[in-house]
Amino acid sequence: MSTIAAIAQSGLQAAQQRLSSSAHNVANLNTPGFRRQDVELQAAPSPGGVRAQVAQAPQPGVALEAEAVEQMAAGYAFKANVLVLRVAQDMAGTLLDEHA
Repeated sequence: MSTIAAIAQSGLQAAQQRLSSSAHNVANLNTPGFRRQDVELQAAPSPGGVRAQVAQAPQPGVALEAEAVEQMAAGYAFKANVLVLRVAQDMAGTLLDEHA
């Protein structure tokens, strides 16, 4: 897999983790003492990309509006990473057409 595709794939996985954690937080919104899940993102070593880890928030409580924003941001991250995959595929196709 090319480096560009590996980076985009890790971004897709991170966006999925963000969306799943946010859905978990919304589902437990009314649970007494529930501490929301946060997704921490770190740059991954070679071939690059991002690494996502779930952590518990230090204090209980979930803000529904913050979760709605998190879900929208995860949706935009999905779209951006899919666009990167499409461009990489188009570039590879163009390169192969030139050499054929």
